[in-house]
Amino acid sequence: MNERPQTSSIDPAEVAKFQAMSQEWWDPQGKFKPLHMLNPTRLDYVTTQIAAQFGRDRDAALPFEGLTVLDIGCGGGLMSEPLARLGATVTGADAASENTAIAALHAKKQGLDIDYRATTSEALAAEGHSYDIVMALEIVEHVADPAEFIATCRDLVKPGGMLIQSTLNRTMRSFGAAIIGAEWVMRWLPKGTHDWNRFITPDELSAMTEATGMQVVDRCGMVFNPLGFSWSLSHRDLSVNYALTALRDA
Repeated sequence: MNERPQTSSIDPAEVAKFQAMSQEWWDPQGKFKPLHMLNPTRLDYVTTQIAAQFGRDRDAALPFEGLTVLDIGCGGGLMSEPLARLGATVTGADAASENTAIAALHAKKQGLDIDYRATTSEALAAEGHSYDIVMALEIVEHVADPAEFIATCRDLVKPGGMLIQSTLNRTMRSFGAAIIGAEWVMRWLPKGTHDWNRFITPDELSAMTEATGMQVVDRCGMVFNPLGFSWSLSHRDLSVNYALTALRDA
């Protein structure tokens, strides 16, 4: 069992924001349109990292069979479902029970067996759970204490496993794209969904992650092209959205 002091990463105000939007998780034209647009690129990054670490062929029928994945802050299951389809045994956890209820219903309709839980990372760690891969995607900027949250995520990673995070950089470009663009102009998200002051730079996220004893092995930007209305990966441009992969020693 994990011996870390039990604190809570949950920020009730942040949870309430996403509970209020829970019915729209699977509407590609709804409030989660930005995530639906980003998801293929996000999935490309995650599956590439998993395949490289565990020696899997992404072109196989079930390339991640036998691997356990925790999708912490899973929302409606936009990343949990494709990883389950790739053969992984997936647990989706979210502090908002409305989110996991929507996710479980959608997965059942798709014929997918995903273990959705309305719980926290701290509770899972205290219960002694651990996983080959822990994903914390678009969540660290919403928790009460990012450093403590990342430390708990590390506790949930099996020795030899990996933690994949994605978040928003704290730059003027991210303010323009995520807040002015997505919230004020395009109105994809309700105003106030993001707080620019809570965005985290890649160096800050790397430092918090490495403070847990994990090794950061990759940092990659996810870049939106407004002309083509498309996303792509870039190891040179981490100015707005980016992902980070870290490994736990075996």
